[in-house]
Amino acid sequence: MENKRLQEARENRIPWKKWGPYLSERQWGTVREDYSDNGDAWNYFTHDHARSRAYRWGEDGLAGISDDKQLLCFALALWNGKDSIIKERLFGLSNSEGNHGEDVKECYFYLDSTPTHAYMKYLYKYPQNAFPYYDLITVNHNRSRSEPEYELIDTGIFKNNRYFDVFVEYAKASAGDILIRITIENRGQQDAYLTILPTLWFRNTWHDQPGETRPVLKQLRLDGSSGLISATHKQLGEFVFAAERAGDLLFTNNETNAEKLFGEPNLTPYVKDGFNNYIVDGRWNAVNPAKTGTKAAAHYFVNVAAGKSKILRLRLTNITSSGDPSRKQELKDIFGEEFDKIFNTRIAEADEFYKKVIPAKLGPDATNVMRQALAGMLWSKQFFYYDVRKWLMEHGVFPSKLNQPSIRNKQWSHMENEDIISMPDKWEYPWYAAWDLAFHVLPLMLVDEDFGKGQLDLILGTEYQHPNGQVPAYEWNFGDVNPPVHAWSVIFSYFLDKAKNGKGDILWLERCFHKLLLNFNWWVNRKDRAGSNVFEGGFLGLDNIGVFDRSSALPTGGYLEQADGTAWMALFSQNMIEMGTQLAMENPAYIDITKKFFEHFLLISSSMIRPDEDGGMWDEADGFFYDVLRLPDGSSHRMKVRSMVGLLPLCAVTVFERDMSKKYPEVAGFISKFLASRPELTAFVHDPAQEGQGGRRLASVLNEQNFKRVLAIMLDEKEFLSPYGIRALSKIHSDHPFVLNIDGQEFKVSYLPGESDNNMFGGNSNWRGPVWMPVNIIIIRALMNYYMYYGNEFQVECPTGSGIIMNLYQVAEDITRRLTAIFLRDENGHRPVFGNNQTFQEDPYWKDLILFHEYFHGDTGAGVGASHQTGWTGVIARVMHLFAETSMEDALKYSKDQIFQDNHGPVQADKK
Repeated sequence: MENKRLQEARENRIPWKKWGPYLSERQWGTVREDYSDNGDAWNYFTHDHARSRAYRWGEDGLAGISDDKQLLCFALALWNGKDSIIKERLFGLSNSEGNHGEDVKECYFYLDSTPTHAYMKYLYKYPQNAFPYYDLITVNHNRSRSEPEYELIDTGIFKNNRYFDVFVEYAKASAGDILIRITIENRGQQDAYLTILPTLWFRNTWHDQPGETRPVLKQLRLDGSSGLISATHKQLGEFVFAAERAGDLLFTNNETNAEKLFGEPNLTPYVKDGFNNYIVDGRWNAVNPAKTGTKAAAHYFVNVAAGKSKILRLRLTNITSSGDPSRKQELKDIFGEEFDKIFNTRIAEADEFYKKVIPAKLGPDATNVMRQALAGMLWSKQFFYYDVRKWLMEHGVFPSKLNQPSIRNKQWSHMENEDIISMPDKWEYPWYAAWDLAFHVLPLMLVDEDFGKGQLDLILGTEYQHPNGQVPAYEWNFGDVNPPVHAWSVIFSYFLDKAKNGKGDILWLERCFHKLLLNFNWWVNRKDRAGSNVFEGGFLGLDNIGVFDRSSALPTGGYLEQADGTAWMALFSQNMIEMGTQLAMENPAYIDITKKFFEHFLLISSSMIRPDEDGGMWDEADGFFYDVLRLPDGSSHRMKVRSMVGLLPLCAVTVFERDMSKKYPEVAGFISKFLASRPELTAFVHDPAQEGQGGRRLASVLNEQNFKRVLAIMLDEKEFLSPYGIRALSKIHSDHPFVLNIDGQEFKVSYLPGESDNNMFGGNSNWRGPVWMPVNIIIIRALMNYYMYYGNEFQVECPTGSGIIMNLYQVAEDITRRLTAIFLRDENGHRPVFGNNQTFQEDPYWKDLILFHEYFHGDTGAGVGASHQTGWTGVIARVMHLFAETSMEDALKYSKDQIFQDNHGPVQADKK
């Protein structure tokens, strides 16, 4: 049934995706809401202001949903009778408050969701004692970067199970009829009272559009059976919100409390924090007695017995198209038997959907992990609205005029984003990040290929991509340089779609190809300083991995030739060849451009691995790649840091089937002629004319000998190979840090398997030792490509020095096993992701609630960084699926566009 809904949404017959978890979990402290003079977004709009100040660009809430333009929002508010404020949104520390940067300080979990959001489930753990806001701020602020973060669970607030488990579930009876069930479980040993405020409100759009018809919420009915609220909006039509057995219906307005914040008169006596003032402070005049406004809530006050639960039932129904105007007055059966029946049906349909997505080979624990990973991906969708031109003009900057003041994102005035986008984390990073998004797509393709492909369409679209071809990085600095991984994601997604559906979406591929051409040209023209096919990407998303801040001027002067930036461009070229090949099979006009990218690949690859006397990035003695520092006096130095920077050239690999050469024999002739006249190009890189398994060809920066040398380092447990995947920095730097002294100043890179100990890029992430999921996935994909070319005869020790011999498929599978082990119970029943936290490890109400962190401790696998980074960490679902459904025989037998498929897919019988 869920697949039927997806089909109906795809064909624009029924808007099943109109409503979803599109509400942010933090709108405060974002660039969009920053109207300060100094660009200090965190301090201009704080968590303390959020309950009282209306937002300009979006909304946030607890376990919330909205329509796809976030005009009407629903979320939960709670009060335990002891907190200083009602709990309307998740609390966390700002960048300056945390000892490792910003950090959410709540316990919440995404438990389930189908791709149309016909069923969703969320869990929030709410303490019964006063929430320790001050304690969390004070202790974290006083801790050093070498100390761990002080989390909510560390405060003792959950001691003796003195908390409520608040489960929020949604089930759609139809695209515009949403059932809501809130279950409150008292985990403590004493009865406890709780105030619950299921809240409905309109985003404040009327201030920006004078004369706009203001939307209205008003009470229709309040009796012993239910409370009814009508919600009327010019664009959305009319909804009825029903709250079974509500004690009262409260109304105020989504307007700033200017009197409280700025000492200025309020536009209305009923303002955004009205419910807080009414509930907590007992101010009876804070809510509108006329029972109307733009923000409303059903008021419940319940006593939940120890170990027992209470259930609240609500419903949000679009009655505009019902054809029955009287229904809003009656709605007698809104909480009849149908209500629970719909919930049971949607839960059964969700189970059936995931039975077909999650391989049967996976056991119950792995199935739970994979399903929560995908649930997190789907819950992390967010409506993102940001008209940069308008925002700039509101700051007094007019892009069309000369000599305008300097301000963030001034060069991006063309951007007008107003879409549902997959976020890295809706609290830590409630804004899209371009290279993160490329990885989000891969697990999303398992459940909703339309949404997955659509995300790549967005980031490469006219409203996003700069006219010069650059792809926007992230809200804090759209012009920063992220790795060019979108071509990799596009062609990977194309093959996934082709494997699942029997044919690829060639029009989508062609559309992406043309936008990627612009992006490739931007890189070639802007980031290749000397025209030598060596690239200086700048930041490149790896934060503090280098000796210096790579997006700033170097303290030495000169510039860096970046091994990772150049490797990304080699891979970019390969992926464009792959796309060009697919397009040329349909249209010969793409043959010439495919040849051109083949030329780019060879030139870039050979520039990376030129002989030592030329001062290249390849160190022949070490058998590894390093960045090269080019100084103003003309001298150069290899920066001998063993990091992911030096492993990424291994990932610049693509295997090609024989389809192209069969259809267009002249292409093979062009390649042979090109190589014959330039023997220096293949002196050190793999010879692309050499055939491998099944007649396949390989494009690789590394020839077989050098590939084995880099592999030996990567698979060495004393270097990169952790029990939990490939580390971002070699462990050798634990005892042998890299040190560079410049004018009396020391620059040092040491192995740091957990949190960062410096403030580079805010100090809120660390690439100096932990395991990061996205680069591990690229390595696995690369190893699968090598395996398809070399076959079973190519074998290495894994781990290095162990005497255990594996082929490359087995190596990829072993790395996947290590990554997956982060989340699975070990022989002691513990999950490495939880580290030493005994509550998570042993408590029956916690131990199966999985957190998908931003990255993971390089030695223990414990989760580090953002705790709900289900964005690119959710990609674990993709590799779990791969090795549960694919064997070594499949990898050699099938073409590359089939090996990542579900083996029950439609092209299974099409064996090569």
